[in-house]
Amino acid sequence: MDHEAVLALFDRQMRREARPDEPGARVERVGDVVRQVGPGAGWNGVLWSGLDAAGADAAIAEQVRFYHALGVEAEWKSYGHDRPGDLGARLTAAGFVAEETETLLVAATTGPACDVAPPDGIRLLPVTDEAQVELVERVHDRAFDGGRSSIGHQVRQQLAHDPATVPAVVALHDAEPVGAARLELHDGTDFASLWGGGTVPGWRGRGIYRALVAYRVRIAAERGFRYVHVDASSYSRPILERSGFVALGTTTPYVLKAQAADRNSATFATKNSSSSSQG
Repeated sequence: MDHEAVLALFDRQMRREARPDEPGARVERVGDVVRQVGPGAGWNGVLWSGLDAAGADAAIAEQVRFYHALGVEAEWKSYGHDRPGDLGARLTAAGFVAEETETLLVAATTGPACDVAPPDGIRLLPVTDEAQVELVERVHDRAFDGGRSSIGHQVRQQLAHDPATVPAVVALHDAEPVGAARLELHDGTDFASLWGGGTVPGWRGRGIYRALVAYRVRIAAERGFRYVHVDASSYSRPILERSGFVALGTTTPYVLKAQAADRNSATFATKNSSSSSQG
């Protein structure tokens, strides 16, 4: 894999030319900033910026004013190669709060990431109806100490928008849900993305997580996507690298709280929260 070429492709397709991630959302291009405004419980934030030192502070201040006027929380999704080099410090000075830095990992859908079977006694079930969405929520409540509202909203939106898709998969031991993960297929791009991979305590270290990754990679390959990407935590990164993923950089979410609590009409779902990250 040509790391620089794939990173440039990711920046162009998934950030500069980003499309809304759910019905009712809109993506706006304002100068050198690409941002999304989400509906209801949807995601709000900056997807890409191409700033320089001279204009960065003014551009950041404009986004602060914009999201404060909407009365919602927002995330500036920054990457380690974004410019200027002190973008993080400028965001912090403007009122954003940095969350955990994760690693941008990418794998080809034709690589070893898809060649993992579930462990004995575990079956993987594609999520296609409400009862199965509730199984995913049960896993996230246990695996991430709460994450129900975010993961449930995202999976339900995907099912409503495209009933033929497989937005999530749940791992079952008999009838007990013990793992779950989410998939996004970004039409018009070369990328699918993996989110929300988690295994409940007591079932970790048995290969369920890797099987959930492989299952989703196979779906992406069948749908014609060349790559899958993950924003990986320090816990999931080594597991994913053993499956053939390579690191292309880092990503850090900077969160801007709503200006006034009583104006916050949307429940904020960060793209890097425990319910949507870790592959």
